[in-house]
Amino acid sequence: MNKSTQPSTTPRTRKNCKPPVGNDLENVKELGTIKLPEPPPSNIHCLTIVGQIEGHMIMPPHNKTTKYEHIIPQLVAVEQNNHIEGLLILLNTVGGDVEAGLAIAEMLSGLSKPTVSLVLGGGHSIGAPIAVAANYSFIAETATMTIHPIRLTGLVIGVPQTYEYLDKMQDRVTKFIEKNSKIPLEKLRELMFRTGDLARDIGAVLVGKDAVDVGLIDEVGSISQAIVKLKELISINKAKGVH
Repeated sequence: MNKSTQPSTTPRTRKNCKPPVGNDLENVKELGTIKLPEPPPSNIHCLTIVGQIEGHMIMPPHNKTTKYEHIIPQLVAVEQNNHIEGLLILLNTVGGDVEAGLAIAEMLSGLSKPTVSLVLGGGHSIGAPIAVAANYSFIAETATMTIHPIRLTGLVIGVPQTYEYLDKMQDRVTKFIEKNSKIPLEKLRELMFRTGDLARDIGAVLVGKDAVDVGLIDEVGSISQAIVKLKELISINKAKGVH
């Protein structure tokens, strides 16, 4: 048989295809996969706020919490980092400490870089000001937001003074939401003091599109829409020469 017509005894491989070596070979044996190369650094920072927002009081260890003293330094770093051009906030919170939540919301609204929030699961109570603090807000179709008045727990001494304090705190929350969203103040107050939505309580539950219809949230969407919007805001900032 002619040498040129003899079948090859070596297996055919793709051009430039190299066999796994070292740790990659171990991953193939153990997991059936090899480690992919690290992606290039992103110009978008993702901030997650989940569980209960913990303020000055430490919550029990079985509670899922977001500590505001962990969030504030992140926001300072985002503002100072020239490589970060936009911030995506993912929310799934039951609420929590009012002053801690307002502190986070004020920091978000004061950032010079574009911000987009996305409510996933829930953005209840003090989570509402955080959601609307972004330049643009999204809510998942099945996500909910609970709007209700501020409450205090524990022993209350000096009822008139306590009522005045609560009234001022409530005013801070409602004015912030009104300023940073499209919901009229009268509608917001009506939702807060609505009866019938919550068992043994007053307030309102807004599901997905309901939050958009009243002007609290800008749009129904998910992660892909939120990232597209954030990139759009980043492009607008660049066109204006804002860094």
